[in-house]
Amino acid sequence: MRRSSSAAVVVAALLVTGWGNQLGEGRVPVPFGPPSAVAAPRSASRPVPGSDAWEVGRRALRHQVQAYATRDSGIPGTRVGLKVSTVAGGYRVSAYRIGAYAGGWSALVWRSGFLPGHQQRQAVLRPARTRTVVAPWRRSLTVDTTGWRPGYYVFKVRTGTGWNTLVPYVVSSTSARGTVALVAPAATWQAYNGWGGYSLYRGPPGDRRSWAVSFDRPYALVPGANDFRTSVFPVVVAAERLGIPLSYFSDVDLEARPGVLRGAVGYVSPGHDEYWTNTMRHAVLSARDSGTNLAFLGANTMYWRVRLADAATGPDRMVVGYRSDAWRDPLWGSAPRRTTSRWRDPPAPRPENDLVGMQYECYPVDAPYRVVSPHWWGFRGAGVAHRGTFPDLVGPEADRVYPGSRTPRPLEILSHTGYDCLGSPTSSESVYYTAPSGAGVFSSGTLRWGCALIDACDVSLGVRTRRFVRTVTDNVLRAYAAGPVGARHPARDNIGEFDLPVTNSVPAS
Repeated sequence: MRRSSSAAVVVAALLVTGWGNQLGEGRVPVPFGPPSAVAAPRSASRPVPGSDAWEVGRRALRHQVQAYATRDSGIPGTRVGLKVSTVAGGYRVSAYRIGAYAGGWSALVWRSGFLPGHQQRQAVLRPARTRTVVAPWRRSLTVDTTGWRPGYYVFKVRTGTGWNTLVPYVVSSTSARGTVALVAPAATWQAYNGWGGYSLYRGPPGDRRSWAVSFDRPYALVPGANDFRTSVFPVVVAAERLGIPLSYFSDVDLEARPGVLRGAVGYVSPGHDEYWTNTMRHAVLSARDSGTNLAFLGANTMYWRVRLADAATGPDRMVVGYRSDAWRDPLWGSAPRRTTSRWRDPPAPRPENDLVGMQYECYPVDAPYRVVSPHWWGFRGAGVAHRGTFPDLVGPEADRVYPGSRTPRPLEILSHTGYDCLGSPTSSESVYYTAPSGAGVFSSGTLRWGCALIDACDVSLGVRTRRFVRTVTDNVLRAYAAGPVGARHPARDNIGEFDLPVTNSVPAS
């Protein structure tokens, strides 16, 4: 779905919410030693736990410095290249691990020396037919991640004049067995990335949008369309604060390593997770059917089917998505299940509700979250014993339950809110269902769930809503870490208590 994004700043949100003072609760990750580096960089003498230095400085909103990584993820020991372009005379790169550190969201794990700056080549279309923008840059430095703990990282590139930009990177776990797996939606980040004038949503004036986008380019302005700052990272910090066993992945890892979720006790989609391949879907569905609990802490999940393609720079470096131009996809007719379209549309319709429990319904939305199942186990301690309403928590996109054979049962509707979407009456829900394997599946049904953890959404939600979302998130993650929740907490099917049309009358996208 096309949507606008706010430029909420996490550091400011921490100061407002005071959560920074709570990050030391639970098990705080043990500091870890610095890795070696390749080429000019040098190691920091020791890690600096508990800082927000990853966010400090002047953002290079006018491209004073730009950078991207040659990989979006890799297991410890992977050598990742950084390609940097700057008008400044020099820059330094620092690597921060994001987590629940006492005193801040990050720990410094590595820092380069001061490196000479250089401007790299202009963007090119490669290939032009799909309007795929590539930054054809040479590698500026290589970083050896030996000794780095799995987790979510940012490379902060800072010029001598103080301009900085961020490059997200996942140090992937070697296995998810026995852990709650946190999976970053990198394919969705790239779909929205408009660097070079093209994304899967739009092109420059007078030209069409891309049909394939490349990882070989920086993120435009704010990386990940704000999602990693205001949705993914708050969920990561919340999970680490609990001290439960965790593993860390990019969704591209699910494509490259299809069995990586085997043995996981939980899987978490921590934000706006709109673009999925067949392999990604199969990996998560297989995990659920093997007893892995699932949590979708967003909305508009798995709306577009895409496929990953190799490039000259490496495997899985392009996200192919023809979207509403699905009939132009070269695979239309010959490979319908790989054709890129909405999951619910021809040529191979397979709506997302068989996994998520709901379907995407509407943008824009600004509606209250109204609890209708106050005795659900995930609401314990959340202050909703007699139901409760949380203004503005539903938005800017929302999902809805569609009764029918593809919707898993038993399914418990947890919240229900009626509203108008572009003049059409509809509703928003959050749900919990239990699978025959014993797995439990929670879907929040709103994009404001992750950012509500730090009250850094496009609207201010307030202390009461923040506490509610944190409590529910904590309850779900703790329960998931103990194994399949279905036997302990079976869903109470209540779909019949609500008037829910089986057909869609809202033009969602």
